[in-house]
Amino acid sequence: MALTVLILWLAICILVFPMYLLDFLGLWNWVCKQWFPYFLARFTVMYNEQMASKKRELFSNLREFMGPSGKLSLLELGCGTGANFKFYPSGCQVTCVDPNPRHLQFERFIVAAGENMHQVATGSMDVVVCTLVLCSVKNQEQILQEVRRVLRLASMD
Repeated sequence: MALTVLILWLAICILVFPMYLLDFLGLWNWVCKQWFPYFLARFTVMYNEQMASKKRELFSNLREFMGPSGKLSLLELGCGTGANFKFYPSGCQVTCVDPNPRHLQFERFIVAAGENMHQVATGSMDVVVCTLVLCSVKNQEQILQEVRRVLRLASMD
């Protein structure tokens, strides 16, 4: 068992060595800034193609959460490239919270971390969408507390 663990540890060290070397040489940030966006753009296209039917199914009932105003207020945390937008019902009011400003067309964009959504009013959202975000944030519990705060309390009809 110890030999297996040692072999796995060595394999991981060999695989990550180029990253450590690039970081030591001061090149890692440059590589990330030059190549990561390219990789992400390619990956996003493939991912979105594979997930389209699942997302259509997942977002098919969003209108059921429409508030008393007759319009669906939707908050998306970490909108990224806007891949989910095409699955939202027409006419819904979209607010996006993302730490990176984008040039996307929607009603409201807030540049902030999900842990600090003070610009979104308490109880103002019918739906919160958060895909591929919780795995990359500093404090999942804080984000979920903020989600709970901004969601409108549903009436039990």
